[in-house]
Amino acid sequence: MPDKSIRKLAAIMFTDMIGYTALMQEDEKFAKSNRDRHRKVLNKAIGIHAGQTIQYYGDGTLSIFNSAIEAVKCAIEIQTSLQKEPKVPLRIGIHTGDIVYDGEGIYGDGVNIASRVESLSVAGSVMISGKVFDEIKNHREFKARTMGEFQLKNVRRPIEVFAITNEGICVPRREQMKGKVKEKIESIAVMPFVNVSTDPENEYFSDGITEELINALTKVEGLQVTSRTSSFSFKGKNQDVREIGQQLNVHSILEGSVRKAGKKVRISAQLVNAADGYHVWSKSYNRDLEDIFELQDEIARKIANNLRKKLTKAESHAPIVTPATDNIEAYNYYLKGLYHSNRWTPEDTQNAIRYFQKSIEEEPEFSLPYSSMASSYGLLGTTGTMSADEAFMRVKKLLKKALELDPGNADAYVGKAGSQFFYDWDWEGGWENLKKAMSINPNAPNVRIMNCLYYLVKGDFVNGLDEMLEAIKVDPLSTHTNRTLADVYYFAEEYDKAIEIYDKILALDPTFKPAQEFKGWAYLQKGDFNRAITIFKNLGKKTTHAIKPDTQLGYAYALAGDREEALKYLEALQKRAEKEESVSLSIDFATLYAGLEDLDNAFFYLEKCYREKLGALVFLKSSPIWKPLKEDPRFLELVKKIGL
Repeated sequence: MPDKSIRKLAAIMFTDMIGYTALMQEDEKFAKSNRDRHRKVLNKAIGIHAGQTIQYYGDGTLSIFNSAIEAVKCAIEIQTSLQKEPKVPLRIGIHTGDIVYDGEGIYGDGVNIASRVESLSVAGSVMISGKVFDEIKNHREFKARTMGEFQLKNVRRPIEVFAITNEGICVPRREQMKGKVKEKIESIAVMPFVNVSTDPENEYFSDGITEELINALTKVEGLQVTSRTSSFSFKGKNQDVREIGQQLNVHSILEGSVRKAGKKVRISAQLVNAADGYHVWSKSYNRDLEDIFELQDEIARKIANNLRKKLTKAESHAPIVTPATDNIEAYNYYLKGLYHSNRWTPEDTQNAIRYFQKSIEEEPEFSLPYSSMASSYGLLGTTGTMSADEAFMRVKKLLKKALELDPGNADAYVGKAGSQFFYDWDWEGGWENLKKAMSINPNAPNVRIMNCLYYLVKGDFVNGLDEMLEAIKVDPLSTHTNRTLADVYYFAEEYDKAIEIYDKILALDPTFKPAQEFKGWAYLQKGDFNRAITIFKNLGKKTTHAIKPDTQLGYAYALAGDREEALKYLEALQKRAEKEESVSLSIDFATLYAGLEDLDNAFFYLEKCYREKLGALVFLKSSPIWKPLKEDPRFLELVKKIGL
């Protein structure tokens, strides 16, 4: 102990044996044996992890560490040892905070909070405060689960408490935990409602109900809602809600089922605490199909009314779901269109367009099928399934109509911005439309992604990264969202980080070609030519990149210094250009010549790309492919012509 008071930041760990006093009355010798075993194990672990035991008090101890990570490692080691026979029932709680340390002991709010966190623990568990979790969350050796917020004695504000869930460590159930739980919802994931109708074709309806509830809840201020893409990644999987909550990093899960028969619908819904599977509420609703919007609103408001912050009494009665149409047949066709458009294949996209068209024919004043059909045509145009000129002509017409019918259609503004960025190169106009989308639904992943692409085009990687880190919060399991995050790192030339995220995507979906492809580009740019070439060879002839597979290989061989092999691919590209006059290969020639350091020909074809208004050219300023050209005055001239 120091002679005078010292103030320092420390990780504070309390341990406490359960039932020690009662055991002393029954079997004093056995109780003391348990206490001695506890202290022996604790002292050994604390010595290994550079901690310091400040105080023994009967059946408990108070220790401090310079590192929260070492404190948690120590706690896990202690509990793992004491779970072996003869077992010692021990509780552990850890918090980090400012302490006053003198000759008599340690003091401060941090000590009190650590003590209260320990009191929530059960035998064999390790409980930590939110501050400790922030220190360990990026370390894969630790696993933790939020247990919710607790109003702790003599602590002014509620504290979020986490349980360590590593193998061998006990995790308490809600009813085991002492202390007043502060029930609130700050984040939620809506799981795909299960179709329990006799007709499996009604799955489009249950999916649609789920999507509408997600859209409704995003309008609740103060509520973080996991996006559809991440929620639907669990569709058809019988996974524990606690595991889902951990993967999506949410407090609550809404799950349910839909039974549709004729003009009647029955919806069962339950709100579950993601920390422990505790059912906050559950209810079943039987309604006529015409009342579906009122029912969606009732469920959404039930959740909203559980919010503790930013929800006034007046707001709790305000409608969240505004019916987009009164025509239930049009709504049905729209839901069928969404069901197919979310499958992302060319065939399903064409089917989606047909259903959206039927919805419009049924109700021409319904805005949503117009904007959704525009997205479908945009996908066909950008993937080469349809002529870009024809596709974007239709996109613009449909978006104009969608916004005439509903100026609050955020998706229409995003679609319009995308068309202006990648087809018109109208940066100011596109940004204005993006701002309108942000004002309507600022946290929607598609808004964040479009913002990010705008920043990437401009070469602003810092703001692009900020947008994607926010998008990942509500869409952590989306291949598309993660792919855009990885692309930011790729463009910023942080190739190892990019590869790490591409690998994460491929763990989610090994068939996701964009991640395979851009992983190859990342290896290529960091100089690992052999690995990049292997990846490009395994891709086959299909590609999601504007640059064709053979061109990628030719460029890779050029960078690797194998000029002879690169020229073979150039010759093959020239022969292909003679056969396929209707397909533009300008970006391919520009890329290959850039790799071969033939700058005159590279700029010749880049100028052709400019005249053809190829969308891939918007990344001229930011893509590492064009680095060898950047010192040439012609590069700056071209960047200026594009408006960058």
